[in-house]
Amino acid sequence: MLYESLASLPPSQFRRACGFSRSTFQAMLEVIHPALDRSGKRGGQNSLSVENQLLLTLQYWREYRTQFHIGLDFGVSEATVCRIINRVETVLVKSGRFALPGKRRLLDPEADESVVVIDVTEVAIERPKKNSVLTTAVSRSNIR
Repeated sequence: MLYESLASLPPSQFRRACGFSRSTFQAMLEVIHPALDRSGKRGGQNSLSVENQLLLTLQYWREYRTQFHIGLDFGVSEATVCRIINRVETVLVKSGRFALPGKRRLLDPEADESVVVIDVTEVAIERPKKNSVLTTAVSRSNIR
C-alpha cells in the first residue's frame, strides 16, 4: 500500500494502517526528508518517495513481514528494502526525537510513564532427555 492511498484516509484508519497518528508520521517525515531526499542530486535515485520509504519501514516494524514480501508490495528488491529500512532507522535514531526511554528511566520512581510494553513471547526449546546412559562418564580403567 503506497502513501498516496493512505493520505485520503480518516485519522483513525490512518493510525490503524501505519501504527502512528498523522502528526507523528509528519514529524518523522520532517526529520528524514533532508537526509533521504535525493531529487536533483548526482548518482542513483531511489524509485520510492520519502513518504513511501517511511511507510515501508513502518510496515516492516508493525507487521513483521519479510523484506521480500514488502518489496513485492512496493515494487523494489529485497536488498533495496533492507537498505531503506537501515537508512530510515539510522536517521530516526540519530535525531533523538523518537527514542524510547532507557532502562534507568523506567526504574526511576518519579518518572511519569503511562504505558510500558514488554514482549514476553515464550518459545519451546527442544532439549535432549537426561538419562543415566547418556550422562554417565566412562571409567578411566576402560580407556587404553
